[in-house]
Amino acid sequence: MSQLFSKKNREVFSSPISMNNPVTVQVLGICSALAVTAKLEPAIVMGLSVTVITAFSNVVISLLRKTVPNRIRIIVQLVVVAALVTIVSEILKAFAYDVSVQLSVYVGLIITNCILMGRLEAFAMSNGPWESFLDGIGNGLGYAKILVIVAFFRELLGSGTLLNFRIIPQSFYDMGYMNNGLMLMPPMALIIVACIIWFQRSRNKDLQEK
Repeated sequence: MSQLFSKKNREVFSSPISMNNPVTVQVLGICSALAVTAKLEPAIVMGLSVTVITAFSNVVISLLRKTVPNRIRIIVQLVVVAALVTIVSEILKAFAYDVSVQLSVYVGLIITNCILMGRLEAFAMSNGPWESFLDGIGNGLGYAKILVIVAFFRELLGSGTLLNFRIIPQSFYDMGYMNNGLMLMPPMALIIVACIIWFQRSRNKDLQEK
């Protein structure tokens, strides 16, 4: 049990959530971060979907890594990811149809997510199933964390709600307060992500360019 949660494995899990975040440090997965963060609910669902798919695709590829010929490894990775994406997409349509409609084609585009394919190639192809599972969970949660932060501010300031519950009281609107419509536009997501990158780099000297 101690080996399963060794210092190295804990670092594999925690590093992508903070110091080596796939969005703010590696600058991956930006497209979907811009597309699905106008509301908090679809951002949470998208983040969890990517986490599940990344974790289990890592495990499958790790188990197959010694039997898959090198020349077709990318094809095998895509097949595994496509199968998992299809399963997740059908589950969302069955149990969270409204959110599935909001996410539109972006669930299907998880297949081409840079984070997912990058972890399969860079980690799962050279590490065991348990380590690969932790790496997938960590990178998925790191991605989800940024989506949730961006969606929190965009929905709160752009719509005055969180998870479709009214947060800003009506009295504020009666006094002249107006929702910031710019927050619901994709460029604002990029600006918020840039602010998160600046904040993270300002607090971590290891991330600052010399």
